[in-house]
Amino acid sequence: MTVKVRFAPSPTGPLHIGGARSALFNYLFAEGKGGTFILRIEDTDLERSSRESEEGIIDALHWLGINWNEGIEVGGENGPYRQTERLATYQEYTSKLLQEGHAYLCYCSEEELEQERQELIARGETPRYLGKCRSLTEGQRQAFETEGRKPVVRFKVPEGQQIVINDLVRGKVMFESDDIGDYIIVKSDGIPTYNYAVVIDDALMKITQVIRGEEHLSNTPRQILIYEALGMKVPDFAHISLILNTEGRK
Repeated sequence: MTVKVRFAPSPTGPLHIGGARSALFNYLFAEGKGGTFILRIEDTDLERSSRESEEGIIDALHWLGINWNEGIEVGGENGPYRQTERLATYQEYTSKLLQEGHAYLCYCSEEELEQERQELIARGETPRYLGKCRSLTEGQRQAFETEGRKPVVRFKVPEGQQIVINDLVRGKVMFESDDIGDYIIVKSDGIPTYNYAVVIDDALMKITQVIRGEEHLSNTPRQILIYEALGMKVPDFAHISLILNTEGRK
């Protein structure tokens, strides 16, 4: 198997020490295995992302002596390498998930979601979306559309499923699907969320190992469920420890 890894920063500011460390791990892993290292830009945070930040991150990686075989500046057969230039690809897979019943349109307002959240907290339960819009009729959908509500797309999380991650750093980690709740994969403006776009990109770019900070571990079961729903190969995951200060903060 040819090793293929990636570093995919969000261009919302300068490259920070944790990002540099993740880039270094991926770069050295690819170099040591004779594999491919990709630089991809995750710029779907439209309000905070900028080309200036992207250029600053690229300059910082060059300064560190980290080079990549595919991606931004270099090109390759799996481009484009900015997520905002891949929206048509995400839409294609969203249609597939909707058609096959793995996702649905949700019209819940922010106020309704907050009320549900507070009720769950009051009962001592994990805040999560309980699937109010899972089984809307066509009439109900049309009524919400008439009100001017713009839907998000939610992933329909299977019930009663144990999600097992054989993490290359942390060993076996298990999550229960019932604790997750149906989560948003496409926002009302048509922009995909992180947990959705990253799966499509990693799968299509044939990433074999996802090496990233441990703060992403809780995202992993959501991503695995999308891989499985789309029939895509799940990569190996390695969640590395964070760099903390003396107060235990990043």
